[in-house]
Amino acid sequence: MLKTMLDIELEFYLSLLCIYCFTGSSAVTDVFVKRGDDVLLEVMDDVTKDLEFLRWTVNTNSVLVEYSLGGKPTVPEGYTGRVEFSVENYSLKLKNLQDDDSGVYTARVTGDEEQTITKYMVTVEGPVSPVDLNPDSVSISSDSCNLTVTCSTEDSHISSTFTCDTKTCSQEGGDQSKVTNSGASLRVHLLNDSIICYHSNQISWTQNMTQIQDFCPLHAGLSDGVSICLVKTVVFSVGLIIMVSVVISVHLMEKIRKLKSNQMYIEFTLLQ
Repeated sequence: MLKTMLDIELEFYLSLLCIYCFTGSSAVTDVFVKRGDDVLLEVMDDVTKDLEFLRWTVNTNSVLVEYSLGGKPTVPEGYTGRVEFSVENYSLKLKNLQDDDSGVYTARVTGDEEQTITKYMVTVEGPVSPVDLNPDSVSISSDSCNLTVTCSTEDSHISSTFTCDTKTCSQEGGDQSKVTNSGASLRVHLLNDSIICYHSNQISWTQNMTQIQDFCPLHAGLSDGVSICLVKTVVFSVGLIIMVSVVISVHLMEKIRKLKSNQMYIEFTLLQ
């Protein structure tokens, strides 16, 4: 009897399921660890059933732990004190990780079949270095300003140019970014009226920033607002001073007139 399409599809999915059962999970979980820190690698699958033997390895050839059900875990001399294994949940703790400890960590079990149950890609990184932000050139005309800055670290740098008029600023080519020689990310971008240089990796970040008005004073983001406010304040103050001066002058003139009138009256009285 000829197979129906449903039978063929069913056989296909069953074959895929069998392949998975024999080979286990091949998914790799990325883990980023700060240099000198510890990390716990947990077993993803439930391996308590039919487990006879478990082995943790790094980069497929270096054995970290071997464990037989009911026995004691065995740790090679080179990893004594550097790893801790849990017989309760089969997790592996890596201690005081250094750059050379980066690699693929795999847990494999033997029961009815041998299979990979957990795989981690561990990357050990140090904190990123400080970042410097320095102007390279400034060109100012009556209605525009061009500013070029360089964002630099210990091993990389990136430059970007900003153009401002009296109202807005823009970054040539938009945000600028690159991957540094050490694998970190270096980015320089414009945020409101600030130029920000950002240096980061998976475990740390640092930044440096400067105000664009420090180099392009004609930019309206801050300078125009200050100018308008200053002009209004000066005009109001001058008007207030003039008004007060006029009031005081009128008052003094009135007093002088009264004094003169009183003096004339006294002299006239004496003459009589």
